[in-house]
Amino acid sequence: MRRVSMFTIAAATAAAVVAGMSVPTTGQAQGNVTAFEGARIIVGDGSPAIEKGTIVVTGQNITAVGANVQVPAGAQRVNLAGKTVMPMIIDTHIHAPDEVAQNVRDMKRRAYWGVSAAMSMGTETKDTSLKQRSQDVPGQAKILSAGRGITGIEKGREQAAYWVGTVAEARKVVQENAAKRPDIIKIWVDDRDHTVPKLTPELYGAIIDEAHKANVRVTAHIFNLDDGKGLLKANVDAFAHSVRDKDVDDEFMALMKSHPNVVVNPNLPGRGVRSDISWLQGKLPANEYADVEKGNVDNAKQAAAFGIQSRNLKKLSDANVPVVLGTDGNQPYAPHQEMESMAVSGMTPMQVIVASTSRAATFLRLNNQGALQAGKSADLLVLDANPLDNIANTRRINAVYHKGQMVNRSAYPN
Repeated sequence: MRRVSMFTIAAATAAAVVAGMSVPTTGQAQGNVTAFEGARIIVGDGSPAIEKGTIVVTGQNITAVGANVQVPAGAQRVNLAGKTVMPMIIDTHIHAPDEVAQNVRDMKRRAYWGVSAAMSMGTETKDTSLKQRSQDVPGQAKILSAGRGITGIEKGREQAAYWVGTVAEARKVVQENAAKRPDIIKIWVDDRDHTVPKLTPELYGAIIDEAHKANVRVTAHIFNLDDGKGLLKANVDAFAHSVRDKDVDDEFMALMKSHPNVVVNPNLPGRGVRSDISWLQGKLPANEYADVEKGNVDNAKQAAAFGIQSRNLKKLSDANVPVVLGTDGNQPYAPHQEMESMAVSGMTPMQVIVASTSRAATFLRLNNQGALQAGKSADLLVLDANPLDNIANTRRINAVYHKGQMVNRSAYPN
């Protein structure tokens, strides 16, 4: 692991003056239509950016996008000249709090950082995220869930996931989880540095088979290359981490090629080098910032681990394997760090943005999110600088519009 609601009228107006924007005094257009004009628009599907474009939003949805869009009469206009707009980010791998109030706060914090949706990956015991999935409100990222994950018998560890030791147990817990209709089923195939028995091919094969019978996909936490190969042969649907023990070989890449629909969330570790974290200062609570600062040090061992996973990501991306963003852990701002790490690994800024928006939405089956296109949710991340020049510019947030409404960024949600 690593790494809002509307503005008040006064706050929105003040921010607009500073940014040179014309912001609706009610947060929505007259007639419920708003035109965002003059920005560079990154659609999120890999197509070239639209310069000096217009996005028309009606209510919560985008109704038109382009360079020559006719603005409806009476629409409220928002001047975004000099800004860049991209879709809000989607995080496919988090571990959300298991208490409702904390879970809601977490989703509000994600919206603050420009994240519109996230999937909790198997460490909850109270089904909190499964129950919260129906929450779909402006200023609060949508939560999805893998329910409870499945591991081998990990004595000495908290039993957040199901423990299974036989094929019968494996099939039974899949049936129990699948009955709750999770968005995916998470399994851990990892011996935790030789401290616990991991799921065997017989066990994870039974889990994948039973899940597919219930029309539920399976994603796997892995560490070792050999486990990755075995899971591909067993028809796993996704990897919640990429291979971490060594560089992937030709056999693994051939297996990936023969399973073209397998999605990889690389979940890169910290790079092991001290970095500039000033973009977090004044936004995070002081104690949280202090914790981040404390961990912001050079670490040769971590740098070596990053090197392996970074090289593997480059090979996968170059082979056109579907890559999506996921951060693990529970830091709402972490997608911005992960995106930079993906770029450091050799992905282009546009590839990183696609992995973090439209492709992540496709993976999570969020058909109305992930791209700035007519018919999609009006989830706009407005930036002061162009992330195609430097992916770290996703941190230079000018404003966030979630479902057509401006997210309150005047204070960090607590």
